[in-house]
Amino acid sequence: MAHETFDVGGMTCAACQAHVEKAVCKLSGVNNVAVNLLSGSMAVDFDESQLSDDDICSAVDRAGYSAAPTAGAGSASTAQGGATQSVSKMESPTKKLEAAAHSMRTRLITSIVFWVPLFYIGMGHMLGWPLPSIFTDGVHSMTLALTELMLLLPIMYMNRSYFINGFKSLFHGAPTMDALIAIGATASVAWSVYAMFLMANALAGGTPEAVHEAHMIGMDNLYFESAGTILSLVTVGKYLETRSKSKTGGAIEKLIDLAPKTATIVDENGTETVVDADAIELGQTVLVRPGESIPVDGVVLEGTSAVDESALTGESIPVEKGPGDTVNAATINRTGAFTFRATRVGADTNLAKIIQLVEDANATKAPIARLADKVAGVFVPAVLGIAAIAFVVWMIVTGDVNHALTAAVAVVVISCPCALGLATPVAIMVGTGKGAEMGVLFKSAEALETLHKVGTVVLDKTGTVTEGKPAVTDILPAVGEDGRPVMSEKALMKLAAALERKSEHPLAEAIMARADEMGIVGRVVDDFQAVPGRGVTAREGANTIAAGNAKLMAELGIDVPADELETFARDGKTPLFFARNGRLAGTIAVADEVKPTSAAAIRALGELGVKTVMLTGDNRLTAEAIARRVGVTQVIADVMPADKERHVRELQDAGATVAMVGDGINDSPALARADVGLAIGTGADIAKEGADVVLMRSDLLDVARAIELSRGVIRNIKEDLFWALFYNACGIPLAAGVFYPLLGWQLSPMFGAAAMSLSSVCVVTNALRLRGFRPKVSDRIAAEE
Repeated sequence: MAHETFDVGGMTCAACQAHVEKAVCKLSGVNNVAVNLLSGSMAVDFDESQLSDDDICSAVDRAGYSAAPTAGAGSASTAQGGATQSVSKMESPTKKLEAAAHSMRTRLITSIVFWVPLFYIGMGHMLGWPLPSIFTDGVHSMTLALTELMLLLPIMYMNRSYFINGFKSLFHGAPTMDALIAIGATASVAWSVYAMFLMANALAGGTPEAVHEAHMIGMDNLYFESAGTILSLVTVGKYLETRSKSKTGGAIEKLIDLAPKTATIVDENGTETVVDADAIELGQTVLVRPGESIPVDGVVLEGTSAVDESALTGESIPVEKGPGDTVNAATINRTGAFTFRATRVGADTNLAKIIQLVEDANATKAPIARLADKVAGVFVPAVLGIAAIAFVVWMIVTGDVNHALTAAVAVVVISCPCALGLATPVAIMVGTGKGAEMGVLFKSAEALETLHKVGTVVLDKTGTVTEGKPAVTDILPAVGEDGRPVMSEKALMKLAAALERKSEHPLAEAIMARADEMGIVGRVVDDFQAVPGRGVTAREGANTIAAGNAKLMAELGIDVPADELETFARDGKTPLFFARNGRLAGTIAVADEVKPTSAAAIRALGELGVKTVMLTGDNRLTAEAIARRVGVTQVIADVMPADKERHVRELQDAGATVAMVGDGINDSPALARADVGLAIGTGADIAKEGADVVLMRSDLLDVARAIELSRGVIRNIKEDLFWALFYNACGIPLAAGVFYPLLGWQLSPMFGAAAMSLSSVCVVTNALRLRGFRPKVSDRIAAEE
């Protein structure tokens, strides 16, 4: 299966989106199609042996639209590791929308310039406004009609796309919103032109009675101002809608803007050269000065600095960097200058992958959008049918063509499938962009939706709840018979460093790390011997020394405090006992420390109504000790890596919607099995297989933040869908005159056009509120900790 994205032209409403999707789905070999009205794009999964890009484009063309493969889609890398596309050369996702907004603004200004006098002339007599006598006496009634027509023609020309696209969609048997606008405006103009012929015929009589008849015909039957108002108000709505849309991709545009356009390369001779950022090659040395943005990913060679990584991770505190540390494109060097070796450039940088993930998520479709898609597919034909019924019914009931025409045109212009089509994609785009700002990357719209339903979060212990590496927690010198320590903490650490400096055991690494922090250098020992499963022994000068577990101490005939063993076991710590010349010298406890925010994260999840389960391969005693410290309610311990997926499946079989959070390779099957898999603290590996959501920081609170964001986005989508359905459910009957017999309510087509325009604007504006989203529960608990 191939996955390709296409730019689709000519789509203006949800009906267009549905028709394009339907046309491509009909092709043999197509597995999945997702059309995005907001971005004007289409993602297609298809069998390359049965279809080509040209076949897909042709199907779209036959449906009355245009399509072309997206330039630079997929990986930007060329064959044989050639050049890659730099982030600095990427096109901003809002550029196209900004250009469309500028074009719509020009249309709007021109339309308003001609609409104001048209409306004044056409409606002035009804509103009591002063008009020149040439427009009020019957003799010049034809002058009034011709003036209105001349003022209308520029408006129709500037908005000709409604007529071109609308009638084209009718011709293809798939009417769209443009068809509704075109039919409404055309009906008003056609009837008005017919009225002009009636006026001319009446004026031909030349009598005062004929002149009066012509004047009355003009007063009652000219709808030029209605057509102009429909077109102008729809354009007002389209402009506001397009302008609002251009703000939805702001988060990604900020990321693109952070990538510097130039960089300083240092060659082997130390010569500095300023080059375009996209010209940097793998292995080159790059110099970054204070205040500059880092152009590509790499590893620091020389120098130290504090780097602001907030653009990628959302972490506001700068991170200290030194030789051997990794740096990422779009992060900002705050203090000292340093050089680094480029390890990932172009489309392989962390930043480029983040942008691609967000764009891919926007190209997918959330399950909640399916209802809107189904409605949009039949919406316009249904509206045309209702308009026709309204016209026929009112002609039968009243015999008044003006009343019947007003009802039919009002039905056509008040109906708005756009609000339905925009409700989901606008919220998804703003939500995924907001997530990227927070360091939460959603790979699909489906993951963003599913996360709001999660009731159980399964947490891997090591590296998720804990730091993932052992650290010294306690240094306890042994107590002599006189009740005083036999040595100081520093002396005990010197003894430990001497023994463990040659050991490769992970616990030995933790002890050596603490010794380095204390400035202790391990002395050289002789006769070093590792005792498998027990510990190590050695000789230090004339002293025999040993380090290990309780079993080794027992073999050496050394007693260890039983209460210490029990306490350490209860707290999930591993004790290492140290002896010298057959006597206990002290105990150093080592544990995988809990992350600072883990307890707060569990508490936040609890307040969100989410149950937490710890799933680990560690022994039950250690796992339960960690669970007590952080507040996890259920522990599943002693689980082999291959069995993690089975335990997740069992939770799902019990009816739970499960999210799995993990960071290791052995978590991949469980991440894939869960309803939503979240990879935490992945660093450079943001495209981690099996994960639906990537958390850039190693912060468990981001799980709660992601759930809050998901709930906020879905709540916003439901609000928009409710408004869109409610608006049409109320507006169409009102326009058709259903309430006229009882209440005398009859909606003018002009008010219908205004209402239709505002409905789409309301939907987009509501979605834009997500730009100010804050995870209130998570932030409050984080502040309290």
